[in-house]
Amino acid sequence: MEADGGPPSSEAPDDRSQRGSIASSAALTRGQDVVIYLVGDFAPVPLMVEGLGVVSVQELARDVRQALRIPEAAQDAFALWLCSPLLELQLKPRHQPYKLCRQWQDLLYRFTQASAEDISQDEPCLQYRRNVFYPKSKELLVEDEGVLRLLYEEARGNILSDRYPCDPDHWTGLGALALALDEGPDLDTQTLAAVLKEKKLVSFLPASVAYGAGGLLSTLRGRGGRQAALEHKLLDGYRKTCCSGASDTPALLHQYLGTCHALPYYGSAFFSGEIDRPAQGLLQRGRRKAVSVGISLEGVYVMDVKEKHVLLGLLFSQLSWDHSYPEEEGDSHVLWLEFDGDEDGTAVNKLLKIYSKQAELMSGLIEFCVELSSPSGGVASAAAQDGAGGEEAAPRPEEEEPGKGRGGRRGRLSRQDSVVCSRVQNLSTISYVDTGKEIKRLKPRRAASFFARQNTAPAYATVQVGDGLEQG
Repeated sequence: MEADGGPPSSEAPDDRSQRGSIASSAALTRGQDVVIYLVGDFAPVPLMVEGLGVVSVQELARDVRQALRIPEAAQDAFALWLCSPLLELQLKPRHQPYKLCRQWQDLLYRFTQASAEDISQDEPCLQYRRNVFYPKSKELLVEDEGVLRLLYEEARGNILSDRYPCDPDHWTGLGALALALDEGPDLDTQTLAAVLKEKKLVSFLPASVAYGAGGLLSTLRGRGGRQAALEHKLLDGYRKTCCSGASDTPALLHQYLGTCHALPYYGSAFFSGEIDRPAQGLLQRGRRKAVSVGISLEGVYVMDVKEKHVLLGLLFSQLSWDHSYPEEEGDSHVLWLEFDGDEDGTAVNKLLKIYSKQAELMSGLIEFCVELSSPSGGVASAAAQDGAGGEEAAPRPEEEEPGKGRGGRRGRLSRQDSVVCSRVQNLSTISYVDTGKEIKRLKPRRAASFFARQNTAPAYATVQVGDGLEQG
């Protein structure tokens, strides 16, 4: 989730004690202690803040940059986030963290499915982490080791927690680089084996790889051969890394981040949601699959939470989208994604329904990113470079502009046996053709065909969702 609503996630940003990061006191106009947390093993940044009740994110971020000695050239690489195990929000410079903390339970009720008990016990913390709107091209130019280390720790955490799904060649190389950064590039085989025995593979490889599909108990039962094979692969990657010539810390950090840049969802804001499972019989109709939705400056990526792979990845030029509000009690907010597809050799349009309380936030973030990438997006881009957190966390229905332009198209999606590539065949979608001929009795109302836009300059058109659509 972004801005007043940054990327919500089911994963806690840090398991260390982060509760109560903002001191509460009646005398908010006097100096108060504020603690800003960093991703990874860095010590928190303590600040003394005057007028806590009205201090802005822009003022706090300036103090954090000074405390961390962030160079001016990289000051827009990071933003302040309000985080808890239930919700993560990237804040805009004008926001006032104290007031948002006072509204935290309302935000949780509005944007999460958490129980009343969990909401009552949840408490946010302020965290200084990567700005969703910081381009990867700028990140490649960073030379300051402190900034590189902050970016590296966040990327590494997302790799280890499986937030960034990756293939074996990626996680092997990243694990080897992490090992070299932790222990140095010149360790012999015996010392490395001792390090892995002490720190465990989960310190360097994604949890799904280190523990296996069956989790920790499965790993303990079949530890011998599988663990030995993973250790051998990691050690072999370490030797190749050391022989590559990149032995100094900045070079290793650049190499790690550069490898992460190959993942299309690197730097994304993440949201939680559900999609319909493909019907496989009467007994399995109506079931849903938990997904994580990553939205970056380039596109949208829908990932299977359980299987740790991408179900659908689309550039903004390859999709149209819209958000629909619940019509009746018990209905869900829905983010609709429209894209090109194929049905028994016939070119069709496909609609994917993502059920989520954060659908309006996803829609707002997509629209903002589209505006940034448009020729007229210079003003919005300047605001983002200034550390803006994107769209409002809670845009209200009456503030929406109906019919605001969205949509577009590029070439067909490539399909590979990779966790990074789309698996449209595993999705339950609504399919229809541009001529009006219905496939599976499904056809939304629309002003123009998605295919008719493919040979024109990029233009964005709202997907109008018709009444009574059935899932195919």
